[in-house]
Amino acid sequence: MSETATPSRTASQGTEHFDVLIVGAGISGVGAAYHLTRQCPGKSFVVLETQDSFGGTWWTHRYPGIRSDSDLHTFGYRFKPWTSAPIATAAEILSYMGEVIQENDLGPHIRYRHKISSASWSSQENLWTIEATRTDTGDAVRFTANFLWMCQGYYRHSVGYTPEWDGMATFKGQIIHPQTWPEDLDYKGKNVVVIGSGATAATLLPAIAQDCAHATMLQRSPTYFRTGRNAIALAEELRALHIQEQWIHEIVRKKILYEQDVFTRRSFAEPEVVKQELLSAVRAQLGPDYDVETHFTPSYRPWRQRIAFVPDADLFKGIASGKASVVTDEIERFVESGILLKSGKTLDADIIITATGFHLNVLGDIAFTIDGEPLVFSDTVTYRGMMFTGVPNMAWVFGYFRASWTLRADLVGDFVCRLLNHMQAQGVRRVVPTLKPEEQDMPLLPWIDPENFNPGYIMRGMHLLPKRLDKPEWQHTQDYWAEKDEFPAIDLTDGTFVYG
Repeated sequence: MSETATPSRTASQGTEHFDVLIVGAGISGVGAAYHLTRQCPGKSFVVLETQDSFGGTWWTHRYPGIRSDSDLHTFGYRFKPWTSAPIATAAEILSYMGEVIQENDLGPHIRYRHKISSASWSSQENLWTIEATRTDTGDAVRFTANFLWMCQGYYRHSVGYTPEWDGMATFKGQIIHPQTWPEDLDYKGKNVVVIGSGATAATLLPAIAQDCAHATMLQRSPTYFRTGRNAIALAEELRALHIQEQWIHEIVRKKILYEQDVFTRRSFAEPEVVKQELLSAVRAQLGPDYDVETHFTPSYRPWRQRIAFVPDADLFKGIASGKASVVTDEIERFVESGILLKSGKTLDADIIITATGFHLNVLGDIAFTIDGEPLVFSDTVTYRGMMFTGVPNMAWVFGYFRASWTLRADLVGDFVCRLLNHMQAQGVRRVVPTLKPEEQDMPLLPWIDPENFNPGYIMRGMHLLPKRLDKPEWQHTQDYWAEKDEFPAIDLTDGTFVYG
């Protein structure tokens, strides 16, 4: 059992001290807490969460039909089997996370309704000082920590991204972003336009279409989708044979990860073949007369943006039924009755839903300082997408685009725990990744190559992110299949990590 209720406290200031402070109780933060209890059982830690409960995305997003776009056999933690359908609802994911918290006694470590405003590092004391506010009482609270583990995700939960279109104020209906979905929204019998073509739009459309007079997905350009049964045949067969769930979990994960690796590499090696395979699956659902070329054929090669899985083809079934439709066009302006398109057509709407993405938020709206100087995050260079030059005793969980987020959360968890144990064994209190002399003159490159991956939220926020070098160690490679072997082999004594 790890330490839970025995942090040191400075009586004069009411400051609580922990060995590790975890920011966020979403999928990454809960995973980090688990790994600390198992791999660093002597470390005290606390998890600070702004929201009223755990779950992150799965707690804050309340729009109809919200579900994962990754399979839960790999999006779930490696240490807890997922036993239901691979594409899961938010409620199912929250239930799963709740079981992890309860089964591992993580609840006493988590402080909800704690909004962090600043984090300051002192090299003299080798400590982080974290200032926060209790959102339920308004009280200011302070913590110190030896190590800061950023698990807050990478976008702003409070408000989604909605472009400014001409005439929005003239529209007589409601304009809603899925990230702030009103609980009392009544869309029954109404004409609804969903702007966007990503996973959120593809989830919303079939979820509301049966109750709407008509639901339209308005997209500027198409997106790739994959479709299939919301089931894993191998898992079903193994369960029929009464195989232990832990074995099923491991076998099915390996199968899925192998198939994802093959698919990803094929999307680079033979993009046209993969493209035609994806489009053929869409045509099979919508029929030979549907204009797949216009509405579901992107201009980019597969995997330059995330490919969402459509379980049981519900999006395409909604379109085929006539209850939903897709319009590919650009917005000229909003009008009283809906949206005027550049083609001259008007889409009438009672409700417009802007499923247009989110704001990148790299450090949780927390003001960071290092020895009194404001941290300019974009001036740092990332070490494997999780640590940063000039920033001591801090790790950040940033997951995968082409594989499940949690795969990387588990890898980072192993690394951070190994690093903390190494520092304890060596009797050091500070670590910072540092470029070696031969690396210091290498060109600084943006966080990710736009030719490799270029979703809108990354492109809009690239200037906020750290730089990379043209070396695997100094970038987030997005390659789980390489990193699963590389992370355990990281040499903590090769000169990259400077201790003090």
